[in-house]
Amino acid sequence: MPEGDTIHRTARNLATALAGRPLVRFETPRRRGVVPPRGTRVDAVEARGKHLLVRFADGLVLHTHLQMHGSWHLYRAGQPWRRSPRQARVVLEVEGGTVAVCFSAPVVEVVPERALGAAGLGALGPDLGAADPDLDDVLQRLDRLDAATQVGVALLDQRVAAGIGNVYKSEVCFQHGLDPFTPVGALDAETRRALYDTAARLLRANLTTARRVTVGGAPAGTLAVYGRAGRPCRRCGAPVRARRQGEHARVTYWCPACQPPVRSAATPPIEEA
Repeated sequence: MPEGDTIHRTARNLATALAGRPLVRFETPRRRGVVPPRGTRVDAVEARGKHLLVRFADGLVLHTHLQMHGSWHLYRAGQPWRRSPRQARVVLEVEGGTVAVCFSAPVVEVVPERALGAAGLGALGPDLGAADPDLDDVLQRLDRLDAATQVGVALLDQRVAAGIGNVYKSEVCFQHGLDPFTPVGALDAETRRALYDTAARLLRANLTTARRVTVGGAPAGTLAVYGRAGRPCRRCGAPVRARRQGEHARVTYWCPACQPPVRSAATPPIEEA
């Protein structure tokens, strides 16, 4: 699933190509309803956590959520697409010959600005990919979770903070030497803030590159633990482990030596991936 840094990069690229230009074509093959008419100006494109918003001058907003398999591509008019037209969920062409195509996104809707809250965006926590996220708000939202909620699950909760995905969940816990299955109730206030401060720093550090780096001084695309199950930890050499976690069974990666468990009666059983 694309994480907050990917969505911010996508929004920036789309804004450069589309913003300020009138529509020539707008198609949403799998949905019906109101759409901005030809000639409507694209006002802005922005990321909000893992959600992408295209704003139009008539007050309508195209909201997409890419989830696991969605993506946005940019083409010149007449250029062959890199994915099948059957997978297209949005085709948006502006004057000047730029075509933006959203493929395979499960969430595609066009709504008035005032309806974005009902579309689920009103419940999102502060966007950690933004320049100055409100960490006080993040921590207040974290306090509302059950104390038994595991840290890895809490980091993925977009109602607490928007933008963290599976990669940053694992990498942030590694940087703090914290077992991701630790209940949030076992963390002090300083550790809670530090986790989200690190997540925000890592997200923003990767806004301009498609190859994430979370290990300082490492070559491009280097991660500490994510995707490295069974391989040696870059810090201590112990084998990295992976387990499924949470209601949606998302895989979490961690080093059992660098991130020793914090035992608690509130810690539920976990299963190997």
